[in-house]
Amino acid sequence: MENRRKPAPPATTLDINCDCKEAIVDYLTRAFPTRQMEEYVDELGDVRSRPMWDQAGNPVHNPQAEAAREQLIEHICAMPPIPTALDALLEHYGVSAVAEVTGRSKRLVRDGSGQQRLESRSPRTNLAETTAFMTGAKRILVFSDAGGTGRSYHASLDAKNQQRRVHFLLEPGWRADRAIQGLGRTHRTHQACPPLFRPVTTDCKGEARFTSTIARRLDALGALTRGQRQTGGQGMFDAADNLESAYAKHALHDWYGLLATGKLKSTSLKEFQAMSGLELTDQDGVLREDLPPIQRWLNRILAMKIAVQNAIFDEFLTLVETRVSAAKEAGTFDIGVETVAAETCEVLSDTVIRTDPVTGATSHLLELSLTQRRKLLALERVLKMASYENKPLFLRNAKSGKVALAIPAPSHMDEEGELIRRFELVRPLRSEYILAGRLDETAWEPVAQTKFSALWEAEYAADENQLVTETVFLATGLLLPIWGALPKEDLTVNRIVDKSGASWLGRHVHDLYVDATLEKLGVSRKAQTDPAKIAQAILGGGTWKAPHPLNFTVRTSRVNGARRIEIVGAEAARIPELKAMGCFTEIIAYKTRVFVPTDKAEAILQAMTGPGTTPD
Repeated sequence: MENRRKPAPPATTLDINCDCKEAIVDYLTRAFPTRQMEEYVDELGDVRSRPMWDQAGNPVHNPQAEAAREQLIEHICAMPPIPTALDALLEHYGVSAVAEVTGRSKRLVRDGSGQQRLESRSPRTNLAETTAFMTGAKRILVFSDAGGTGRSYHASLDAKNQQRRVHFLLEPGWRADRAIQGLGRTHRTHQACPPLFRPVTTDCKGEARFTSTIARRLDALGALTRGQRQTGGQGMFDAADNLESAYAKHALHDWYGLLATGKLKSTSLKEFQAMSGLELTDQDGVLREDLPPIQRWLNRILAMKIAVQNAIFDEFLTLVETRVSAAKEAGTFDIGVETVAAETCEVLSDTVIRTDPVTGATSHLLELSLTQRRKLLALERVLKMASYENKPLFLRNAKSGKVALAIPAPSHMDEEGELIRRFELVRPLRSEYILAGRLDETAWEPVAQTKFSALWEAEYAADENQLVTETVFLATGLLLPIWGALPKEDLTVNRIVDKSGASWLGRHVHDLYVDATLEKLGVSRKAQTDPAKIAQAILGGGTWKAPHPLNFTVRTSRVNGARRIEIVGAEAARIPELKAMGCFTEIIAYKTRVFVPTDKAEAILQAMTGPGTTPD
């Protein structure tokens, strides 16, 4: 043939392209369909097709198919080479800036004149490259599995380079233990600062299949080795990233239902079955009970065209996000162990709720007073978040004067398959989600970026370095025998650590369910909390739940710019009793609100926690 492939002539200069073209060309040569087919009628009278042979018994090839194959191979061979990630980093930043710690014994590098040269590497080379990175001579480090054993790359206090590491996890593979080993190279004890982990993926949604496997196995490995799921995954992955979780499996069933009813826009039932080869319906056209599991579904998605799989994944991930968000709002979402850093933590009361008759181990309900520093979001980070979005919304609340940045949030999907768009309102102290349709109904209105920045800086300065005190209840000790008695509305497990190094690990019990939990266990409160500590915690910005039968909440509120102590949830019949204790009322917006005088807060709280208000 005219464009027959010939071996490359010997080159006078070294010019080597290390890519996968050879494998692709060999695959196309062997597998590209060029056989001519012919139709025939079988014994049942059905028209079928089969490969054609000539009279001599030789296979007949279609000239047009052969021409198409040669044209495709010619086009691929004319394309520029695609370097590997490692070679691309070395090419872009240069060997003088990148320290390579891998198992390669040779590598191609370019000299100052742009010519390639073959460089030999020995085990001592990796040691020298590690030293160059830890001393700061080279700012970038690239290491593989071979270079991630027996070495440390963290911001050690003994190293000259103590800058924060930003660890990009590229091509993690399928083994979670190796991924954890690599992550552990940059996150160790005796370090100046912890690293930032950044998993790297492409825009191809099918690649989420691989990161999902890593997320699931990292979480499982963390639960097995350390007893907490947060440690295994290092907090890198969100619950929606794990496509093999219970939420994803339920979301897949929802997706099957929407597909069968024709409510999806990405594909139809007939098209999906033809593309994936999966049979979802029985002879009557009804969805089968034994639908394909999520692992098989994910694998079949990978074989589809990029545009199709992206559209399918967008709808599926929307359903997963809907499930996860619903679980978080209901308080049934299990996030494993959540570490809470506090400035100070003081035990207000300690109630023994169970003693094991065999071992003598005890279970406790601790009432803790937590003092935490407000976590504020700096303006620089907010503007950087805005730069990532196409059309960020700078908003100001017309009533409160507060500002917020509205950025698109993952959409939800209703039972009819319609997308429900949402925004995330990022504020200096917190973030909240709002439906796009309700944003226009609120007091949020657009504002210029310059005015937004000034108002944000003002809020930041007003709340900077402020401490907030709150009261929390923590069930600690031997929890397995009493796990069923703890409230099912909140599954959070907290590790509270203060500045002194003291820590408390246990199951969080919301103050609304404390009395009911103690009643289930047949225990009464050991001692009432010191009213002085309660008043101090409330004035610090915390909340306090009054005991049964009062069942109201005491918290701080701002009225006309002044901070007050307010009683929320008090029954109308008890207002005269509260006023007799020294409280006062105001009617604001046609609602009677009860307040506690600040100078008499300790005495009034003492009356509330007296014997008359304590359960029998």
